[in-house]
Amino acid sequence: MTIDFTTAPEQSPLSPDLERLARQRAKARLGWYGHATLYATVITGLALLSWWQGRLWAAGPALGWGLGLAIHGARVFFADLGAGLGERLVRRERQRLINHNR
Repeated sequence: MTIDFTTAPEQSPLSPDLERLARQRAKARLGWYGHATLYATVITGLALLSWWQGRLWAAGPALGWGLGLAIHGARVFFADLGAGLGERLVRRERQRLINHNR
């Protein structure tokens, strides 16, 4: 199943920039969900295979890939936490430039 993120709804209450940002964030979250699903599927298969062989070697790939999945999740779900700070800094710099040019 694919979702088309390029077409905008006919009447969006958001400005075009906010609409684009919302679509980018939704696409990033869907990407992470796909990554997490693939991780769970593959690691489950590896765990069953390692259990069947009588050794628990699947822990290494699970930890390594799990770290990558965690970093990916942090970027997707927590990257915009600093956006408020960034916006405040931009407003402050904009105000300084306005005051300086008077």
